[in-house]
Amino acid sequence: MASRSDTANPNLGLSWSRHTNSLAKKSRQRLYHLRRLRDFRLPSKVLRNFYTCTIESILTGNITVWFGNSTKQDRQALQRVVHSAECITHTELPDLQTIYYKRCQTKARRIVKDPTHPNNRLFTQLRSGRRFRSLKTKTERLKRSFFPQAIRALNQGN
Repeated sequence: MASRSDTANPNLGLSWSRHTNSLAKKSRQRLYHLRRLRDFRLPSKVLRNFYTCTIESILTGNITVWFGNSTKQDRQALQRVVHSAECITHTELPDLQTIYYKRCQTKARRIVKDPTHPNNRLFTQLRSGRRFRSLKTKTERLKRSFFPQAIRALNQGN
């Protein structure tokens, strides 16, 4: 059994698979409770609130840290949990990619607004004043990490 620090440590093989597997497992366990609530014929709004508070909060904890460098298989496993919850609640739920994109934008805007933030200097605007300068990345791993993704999200949002 892996300890709590092992599941969130990306240095073990430079992979987030262990972490995403534990998230998927915890989320699937919570789906049981969502099904029980559905069996009690609670309204979809209550089921959706339960999903948001219990399952989505597990899936999206620190999503800006790990989602960019997770594998396609890991993302699909987590998305299957979301799809199962959609079927149970009979409502459309936001996919993890959308949540990741929005959280990157929000976090990046907060960094840009705070000149005392240590990473504020990474967000330099181009001469037009509308877009931010992309970071030069040599590796795919760095390209998919938070800061380059956040700059891309800000530039697409403008």
